[in-house]
Amino acid sequence: MDPIIVVGAGISGVACARVLAEAGLPVTVVDRGRRIGGRMASRQLMERPVDTGAQYFTVTDDRFARVVADLEAAGITRPWTDTFTVLSSGAAPTPKQGPVRWGAPAGMRSVVEALASGLEVREGAVEAVTADAEGLRVDGTPASAVVLAMPDGQAARLLGEGLSSLAADLTREWEPVLALTAWWPTRVWDLDGAFVNGDATLAWIADDGSRRGDGAPVLVAHSTPAFAAPHVPEPQAALPAMLAALQRMLGISSPPSGTHLQRWSMARPTGSRDEPFLLTPAGLGVCGDGWGPVSKVEGAFLSGTALGGALVTRLEAEAQHRRDARIRDDLLRAQAADQGEEHAFVRQLGFEELLED
Repeated sequence: MDPIIVVGAGISGVACARVLAEAGLPVTVVDRGRRIGGRMASRQLMERPVDTGAQYFTVTDDRFARVVADLEAAGITRPWTDTFTVLSSGAAPTPKQGPVRWGAPAGMRSVVEALASGLEVREGAVEAVTADAEGLRVDGTPASAVVLAMPDGQAARLLGEGLSSLAADLTREWEPVLALTAWWPTRVWDLDGAFVNGDATLAWIADDGSRRGDGAPVLVAHSTPAFAAPHVPEPQAALPAMLAALQRMLGISSPPSGTHLQRWSMARPTGSRDEPFLLTPAGLGVCGDGWGPVSKVEGAFLSGTALGGALVTRLEAEAQHRRDARIRDDLLRAQAADQGEEHAFVRQLGFEELLED
């Protein structure tokens, strides 16, 4: 059996590969990054990890809850807070309680790395997925199935000969976001995280020291999509305005000790989609946080898990069909052989006329 190739080692791709591997199917995960994690990315700043991509996750589904419980027991995840601050221009900061938000002491990337333990993961940039009479191929390598765990636009660009028409099913739009990390000698603010309402520049602020649990004086601020869009070609030009907005909102007068800006061209999907994944008759699947009712870390995990389960069911059914076909062929060959021996015995007795029917 040719391996199943999963392209993309974010949490959805790794979740899908885990289900396939646990079912005993050969699976290889391919990712173009030097480290896995996708948008659950952490960057080393101030000799510590800082989450510049996904900021936290919540838990509502029992399947995800079981995984998070195991990760918590291993010290990989930790409950962060159930209360964020709401910042609005001209209004006093107000607390907003909600579900428990989870973080990771070693960064969100460590969650994906833990889930990928035991999987075959290799670095590489995939150019095209194609299909012919023999089946699916990834850059010419045969695959029994292919999973594209990525945003629609990225998946559509990989569709080559025999699959290009599927791009019509991959049209969900994605918004850009810029992530500013800034750090000071000491903490001069008091919040865990903040939703920013009505600001043209910033939409979210996180205290990374609170989230990580080490108390480091590090803030991460995400821009609004509207502010990010014109700065995608040259994101560094946006840094002064984002820093000024961050300091204004939190009343920080002193300049930071350092800053870092990261661009996310496809940060989150717009609109909605109820289907948890795409799976074509040819065996090409697409999953991620662009599938399912809500775009969240949990949603990406569940999308990959559901696609993995659907592939296991299909591939096992196909394998059973092949086994049944082999048994049927063996029986027919045995029957033909038995008839041949019987006919030879009749001829030996000189009763050939009995075979004329």
